[in-house]
Formats: sequence, structure tokens, C-alpha cells
Amino acid sequence: MNIFSTLGLNPKKTAVNDLYDVIVANARRPEFYTVLGVPDTVNGRYDVIILHTYFVMKRLKAIGAEASTISQDLFDCMFADMDKNLREMGVGDLSVGKKIKAMATAFYGRIKAYDEGLESGQEKLADALRRNLFAEAEPTDRQVSAMANLLSDQVQASSTWSLGHIEKGAIGFITPPNND
Repeated sequence: MNIFSTLGLNPKKTAVNDLYDVIVANARRPEFYTVLGVPDTVNGRYDVIILHTYFVMKRLKAIGAEASTISQDLFDCMFADMDKNLREMGVGDLSVGKKIKAMATAFYGRIKAYDEGLESGQEKLADALRRNLFAEAEPTDRQVSAMANLLSDQVQASSTWSLGHIEKGAIGFITPPNND
């Protein structure tokens, strides 16, 4: 019997938790909020986590069916974390399910908007970012453009991630600009 079984843990879930920790650590980079103008609010931070999760899940989708379990596990891990955070913030048990459902709907909406923006060009991508990532802010055109470029560049860079690298959380995100 291995240690994971003894503790009632699934090793794959542990690996996905590590992957999610990498996503959250990168989403917490202060440059997103200080330089790029994402609002430093619960919603702003959630949107940056969504964006980083989007990069990983988009790559997993491109890898194919063999990566679908990891993608689902990552989704489950993210929303279990969101559930836990809502409860820690004092959201009542009866409201948590409704809020999680709204967050999942927002997640899928953003995936669709970012995919369409990437397919349609920088202007459409910038519009998607203004509606979603910057919904609570009034970013400059330069900030939106920088974020659109970062999103496009990260999707391109993530094309080199192998399934093995993703499973290990051994992936690299582009460093956001640290000056105006």
C-alpha cells in the first residue's frame, strides 16, 4: 500500500493540486494588478486565475483525449478551491452553490470569448478582455494591448508544453511586463 492510499489521496489529484498551485502563484504576480491594470479585487484575481487555467486547458485540449482527465481534474480542483475560498469569506452554505454555478458559467464564457478573440485578431481579443478581465476597471488602451499580447504570446508559448510537463506542473508562464 502506498502513502497516497493510506492517506486517502489520489496521486493524480495531488499532481493536479500542484499544477493548480503553479497557476495560482503565477496569477498572483503583482504586475497584473499594478502595471496591467487588472482590478485587485476578488473578481479581478479570479479572472487572472481563469486566464492562467485557460492557457493550461487550451493546451490540454490540443494534446487530445489522453489529456481530458487532467483537464477535468484541474477544473474540479479549481472549483473546489473556489468553494473553499467562498466559505472562508463567509458566504453562507445556501449561497455557495449558486455562486459556484455563476463562476463556472463565467469561466466557460471567458474561454469562449478568448478563443474567439484569438481567432478573430487583436481587436476582438482586446474587446473580450475589456468585457471580462477588466470589467471592474478602466484600463488604458496600452494596458489592454499589453494583456492581449501577453495572452497571445502565452498561448503560443504553451504549445511547447508536453503532457508530462503539465502533469508535473513543470510549465512556464510568460512574465508580465513590470513597467508602464
